[in-house]
Amino acid sequence: MYFQRRALLVSTIAATVGMPTALFAQSAKSLRKLTLGQSVPLTGAADQIGLAYFNGAKMYFDAINSKNGAAGFKLELKTLDDGYTASKAAANARQLIDEGADALFGFAGTASCDAAYALAKSAGIPFFAPFAASDNLYAAAGSNAFFVRPAMADEAFKIVRHCATLNQNRIAVFAEEDAMGKAGVAAINQAIVDLKQSPLVATAYSAVNSDKVEVAVSLLVKANPQSIILVSLFNSAAAFIRKARKAGYGGQFLTFSVVGIDPLFSALGKEIGGIVISQVVPSPRSIGTPLVKEYLDVLNQTDQTPSYESVEGYVAARAFADGVRRAASGSGKPDKAGLQKAFESMTDYDMSGFRVNLRAKKYESVRAVDLVTITPDGKVVR
Repeated sequence: MYFQRRALLVSTIAATVGMPTALFAQSAKSLRKLTLGQSVPLTGAADQIGLAYFNGAKMYFDAINSKNGAAGFKLELKTLDDGYTASKAAANARQLIDEGADALFGFAGTASCDAAYALAKSAGIPFFAPFAASDNLYAAAGSNAFFVRPAMADEAFKIVRHCATLNQNRIAVFAEEDAMGKAGVAAINQAIVDLKQSPLVATAYSAVNSDKVEVAVSLLVKANPQSIILVSLFNSAAAFIRKARKAGYGGQFLTFSVVGIDPLFSALGKEIGGIVISQVVPSPRSIGTPLVKEYLDVLNQTDQTPSYESVEGYVAARAFADGVRRAASGSGKPDKAGLQKAFESMTDYDMSGFRVNLRAKKYESVRAVDLVTITPDGKVVR
């Protein structure tokens, strides 16, 4: 299994959002329609993650819309760019709701998800498959929020437990100084308490998407940790790893999945060797998993290349469509109440060999988290 540097479809976004691609040109005019409103960073700090997530989801929706949709419903994805800015994501959420979105889908970024969720809750529509949402949303029992990916708490628990297994009791954290970074630090500290491990030896922050990480590097290297856990996007993570190694740090680096495994490889190249990266969906080359084979069969009809972020978008879209089918077979109509009931019933749901729990409680999804490393030549090793 080897990583490829992908060429994201930036130039095609304006042409593809909310409409079928040429590949899936079959008319869907006869289908009833559900509109999913999405706001993701198509530009800005997390653009590679946002674009890949969007492309994976759109790829699935286009495929099923060309084949009578989900239970006869066309699933139209209307996507807006927020540039990884929470205020813009909130404005986009409001616009999408005002324009009649039946659900908010696939928002990205902790602060962005918090803001958009409040609007979805007020409107009484599902808030589905957020990327890097705060753990507070996961704890909102009985709400309209549904999650495909494990919480940051689950990833933190798996990462800290991995360090404990290696008898590493001197752990430090590097994080971006935003809602996501602070949520990750809080999750790590809670995992340390729950696992009865030694407190962090140091914590340092940097600006979002910045390569100005020298102060953080100096502080953490001086603390002499055995491992440094990173809660940051790929640009800051790559800069920190390079400069920490140059400063003489020889310990282990571990990252949350929000780093963006494919763009991190693009940023670091051969320097990525040995870094432990948390993952919450199957590898895009795990062809032994029927869901991944399905993903690749669809992807191979496009000009996209496989990536973890694209897989996650595809998984989220497939989960939503399966919920629509379940609602249609139950109440006969996937309205707000029908979707809510269907999504609530999708616990430990087997999605073609990949299990999803849209309502997982704390640490229930730890088993769904994989820790992988990438060799300098791009081979993924579990």
